[in-house]
Amino acid sequence: MAKKAKSRTIAVRLISMAMTGYYRTLVRPRAHKPLSMMKYDPVVRKQVLFLEQKRGKGL
Repeated sequence: MAKKAKSRTIAVRLISMAMTGYYRTLVRPRAHKPLSMMKYDPVVRKQVLFLEQKRGKGL
């Protein structure tokens, strides 16, 4: 049996750098650089930096 082809996209979790435990989940192309973006964190009610953490199996 042949190996299964890898998906072109991966699910990533963007974690708030305000250390509130808030996160966002996005799908990005596998070939792109890791994501980082300024987004609103409702826990601290501010725009904060979100950095990518890879999603594991089953998450």
